[in-house]
Amino acid sequence: MINVGDEVSVLDDNVKGIVIKIQGGDITIETSDGFEMAYKDSELVKTNSSELRNQVFANRSFSEVISEKESYKKKPISRPKKKERELPAMEIDLHINQLVDSAKGMSNHDMLNLQIDTARRQLEFAIKKRIPKMVFIHGVGEGVLKLELEYLFGRYNNVSYYDANYQKYGVGATEVRIFQNKKTS
Repeated sequence: MINVGDEVSVLDDNVKGIVIKIQGGDITIETSDGFEMAYKDSELVKTNSSELRNQVFANRSFSEVISEKESYKKKPISRPKKKERELPAMEIDLHINQLVDSAKGMSNHDMLNLQIDTARRQLEFAIKKRIPKMVFIHGVGEGVLKLELEYLFGRYNNVSYYDANYQKYGVGATEVRIFQNKKTS
């Protein structure tokens, strides 16, 4: 329960402040810069350190938590089996005629957006399904799609990309390798 005077942080933003007014589900905070900002109560979390510590350590002592953290042992890294390393890469053909029945009436911008959205969706799918390698076939053209793909791949920390096998794809394809942490369940 958030009350007037509580110190809070915004969940999806780097904003902290003190609650100055509560009206229904809307909470107004004053930031450290002196700005008043309104948020829904679901967007805020209390940051009063003593109260938060009491909630976190209600059932356990601080020393128990410290000793548990110190006794953490690193799990051995298992290498993928040879069979898994040599699995064929998932191929995604981004040529526009592979994505739509007819590109008639589509501008170049519309086609590029469709291709990039398809690539993003497929990359997210591969990350979710733990697929280690993908090949995006983009063709040669003027290189606009390839540059946009490189920008997209560069935004992921666990992804590396490079030109795909020249003998198989020529210069119109990019191979993506996804580095995944071991599943902890």
